[in-house]
Amino acid sequence: MLPSPPLPVSRPDLEVADIFRGEATSFLENYGTSLSSQQKRVFSAIQACRTAILGGHVRTCDQCDHRVISYNSCRNRHCPKCQALARAEWLKQREAELLPIPYFHVVFTLPAEIAALALQNKRLLYGMLFEAASETLMQVAANPRHLGADEIGLLAVLHTWGQNLMHHPHLHCVVSGGGLSKSRKQWIASKKHYFLPVKLLSHVFRNKFRALLQKAFQRGELEFFGELQPLADARAFQRYLDAATKRKWVVYAKRPFNDATCVLKYLAGYTHRVAISNSRLLSYRDGKVTFRYKDYANESQQRTMAVSATEFIRRFLLHVLPDGLMRIRHYGYLANRHRREKLEICRRLLGCAAATVVAADEEPPPSGPCEQGDGKEATTPCPACKTGRMRITETFACTRRHGCHGLPAPLSSRYVRLREDSS
Repeated sequence: MLPSPPLPVSRPDLEVADIFRGEATSFLENYGTSLSSQQKRVFSAIQACRTAILGGHVRTCDQCDHRVISYNSCRNRHCPKCQALARAEWLKQREAELLPIPYFHVVFTLPAEIAALALQNKRLLYGMLFEAASETLMQVAANPRHLGADEIGLLAVLHTWGQNLMHHPHLHCVVSGGGLSKSRKQWIASKKHYFLPVKLLSHVFRNKFRALLQKAFQRGELEFFGELQPLADARAFQRYLDAATKRKWVVYAKRPFNDATCVLKYLAGYTHRVAISNSRLLSYRDGKVTFRYKDYANESQQRTMAVSATEFIRRFLLHVLPDGLMRIRHYGYLANRHRREKLEICRRLLGCAAATVVAADEEPPPSGPCEQGDGKEATTPCPACKTGRMRITETFACTRRHGCHGLPAPLSSRYVRLREDSS
């Protein structure tokens, strides 16, 4: 049974969900037949997130009877509103794994020609991106001419978007400034402000990715659609591959982190980011969406961009990942299988205190019960009287049919208020 009347819930003036709801009919008329099952689920989940559709509960103060309603969230990993808790839990697990050493930030980017193919073969090519980048770092770091460490620690985070929401797959890597020797009896430290030669990383990365792509084509694993369909021919594919790998591939090394605290602050901003946050949205009116972006071609100046609402949704859904694809992965001494034992060796060689490493998955489940509304939260102080405690006094169930992965019907205006930026 739904509470009546529902009390207002604090939220930003404009959200991605508002645009999805407001343009659902128009968008589906234009793109509905081309959406994958994953994109449909994301489109549905974001619209329903923190509304009565997913159920929720009411908290009441035990002193002044102040009431607050909390709707359940979708916990979909692509939802802009559902990343805070997942990020906090993940960072807590990672904190115990940091060593008192420098860490470096290296970014591997796929060129536009390869990115177009990746959009049609997401699972396969995103996997290649992880494989080629991680093997490049491990191989170059093992070379005695550069570092000579047999095993470094590496964390990689996949991003598939640029600031304009177009497809721009790249991998952010946080790499330890040093690693274990082959005998595991020595810690080999890198220079404080220099890790590995970027030009060499770019060359090795490009060659490794090319080899992986060539093998995938020979095994018949690649799919080609639309303008890329002619590449199914072996000769055409070879010409395409030659052209794409003649140019330099972008590998960018940022300034090293000063300490472990800086690493955590960085990770907090990158690991559970989605294509665009609600805070970057400026307005939604007359079928147009205006949002803020950084123009990296002009010294990262802040600019604004206006696109049609259906185009905005199309771009957002480009970045929906295949089910089960892990966007955060660990390699080297941070790989899951031997992480605890190898970190103990690293700490012993570095002479630092032992820490408890929390065994956990790379990411929390991409969807499921909400972080609010499961009825298990501890009581909190009343925001009205400041003396009472807020306790759950009423719950209401999800109104969506069990197991339904279809698109939701338009949400009732009683529970969801579409908003436009009045500025």
